Amino acid sequence: MEIAGPEEKSRGNAADSPVVGEPTPDTEEGDSARASTVLAEVLPGIAVLFGEVPAELEFGLIDFGLVPAADREQISTVLASIGNAATAAGNLANAFTGVQGLYRISDATQALLKAGGTLAVKDGANLGAVLSSSGIVGQARFIPVTAVSAAQSAAALGPALAMVALQMQLSEVTGLVRTNIALTSQVLTTVRHGQWAELTALVATIDHAVEQVREIGSVPKSLWDTVAGKKADLRKQLDLYRLNVGNHIRQLHEVAPQGRRAYLESNSEAIVFDANALLSSLKAWTGYQALHAARARAAGPEDAGEARLVDAIARNTRTELDAALAETTSLVDSLTRELRIIAELPGRDTLSLPGKRKAPTAARQTSARLLAAIEPLADALHPPTPPLAAPDVICAPESLDLEPCLRILRWFLESGETLRVLGVPDQLDALGPISAIFSGAKEKLAAARDRTTARTVVAVTDRRIITAQMNAFLQQGEIRQDIPTDLVRYVRAVTSQDRSGRRAIDLITRDENIRWLFHADIGDTQVGAFAAVLAESMMIPDVERDELQRRRYTSVEKLGGQ
Repeated sequence: MEIAGPEEKSRGNAADSPVVGEPTPDTEEGDSARASTVLAEVLPGIAVLFGEVPAELEFGLIDFGLVPAADREQISTVLASIGNAATAAGNLANAFTGVQGLYRISDATQALLKAGGTLAVKDGANLGAVLSSSGIVGQARFIPVTAVSAAQSAAALGPALAMVALQMQLSEVTGLVRTNIALTSQVLTTVRHGQWAELTALVATIDHAVEQVREIGSVPKSLWDTVAGKKADLRKQLDLYRLNVGNHIRQLHEVAPQGRRAYLESNSEAIVFDANALLSSLKAWTGYQALHAARARAAGPEDAGEARLVDAIARNTRTELDAALAETTSLVDSLTRELRIIAELPGRDTLSLPGKRKAPTAARQTSARLLAAIEPLADALHPPTPPLAAPDVICAPESLDLEPCLRILRWFLESGETLRVLGVPDQLDALGPISAIFSGAKEKLAAARDRTTARTVVAVTDRRIITAQMNAFLQQGEIRQDIPTDLVRYVRAVTSQDRSGRRAIDLITRDENIRWLFHADIGDTQVGAFAAVLAESMMIPDVERDELQRRRYTSVEKLGGQ
């Protein structure tokens, strides 16, 4: 089981995380040590660690923060009752002598656990090996959330676990803000300085209150009074920057790809600022809500109304946090992708920064600073796509170096998208009126073909077909077509060579006909493999077939009526 590091160290940093994985054989000598560490999953993806903390796990431990001491004691008591049950006897119960802190369980770990059968069961809990770079360093018991839920209903752990959820939310957004940028003078214009000062004052107020509560273990009335009046100001800041980020996203969705790039270039500084400000305001708002919930728990631990309020605060804060993080991720991904593409392009100097006439060298430095500023945040929000390896099917001259294409193409692929084919044919002008399929006068078009063909990069993924003129792609990072595979209607590999010795693939989509002509030294096997991958997507949707049939019947009726 992989145990993700704390959010303060950045999300998705699994490479350096310790792991609890395949079980190792039990021995009498090591059994007590193995049983001395227990991870109890109290909420999906959130575990409480009991007992001894192996050195390899210390860096991943998140303290309870604003969770009241009474709630910690209640959680410990209820979970210890699981350890003392007949189904979990022996050394496991002894591990509940001390509650140490919280862990966030990564998505990969949850997928492993849901798969089942990968962890051995001993003393009523799953058993896994704690791994580090030096090998197996110990054993831990894992109690899944289903076992905890049974005890939760009896012990009324709901409000206590809601406080745990709020603390983890605060930890999550705090980690992102720490990963975030230190705003430079490039971004903080005169107007932005005033906005930033107002926001940071609010953030500092909430941060100070949170630290005091962590120190004293409660939320006294005098302390709560200093932050209670900040709610409207905090709400205003959060709404302002969510609105700004939302406007950026709408602009990007409403324009064509060329316009999207222009928008990113001309608004890059504003995007960097608004994304950072949204996260900072989100952190302050989450801190305020956590303080509010802690105050409610202290005001009436036995009050059902207060308990429902804590649960509602945790639930609503999670909803707002998820929505804001999704918006920020989308926006930061778009800008970072553009900056990363620019970094790979020899033909472009930089972003065309608005209102600034800079020498190319200074402009390139500005782009580099923006990328350096936002890249850590982008990686924390969304781990970057790994470098692209050449796919199994390649249709390109052997003398052609495809590495520059792969470096740029990497940043066009979406999360989880797989490159299946990479080809470099010549392409007849797909935007012209010439049909490569129905070209009975091919000989007459021979001369025109030489004028209208251009070397093209064709990348076929499991989702779409990306085409680009080679020079424009390598120099400007521009793509020509982005065709979803579900628009493919027919594919034909023309293995007989034309007068120049070239083979062809004809692609018919819903909207156009395309012919690719491959260099003479590319064999039938490669061209056939290329066509075979494309052919997997051939399909005529029922709605299009019905429309064609209706046209046929309409035409017959018109002819019959003449």
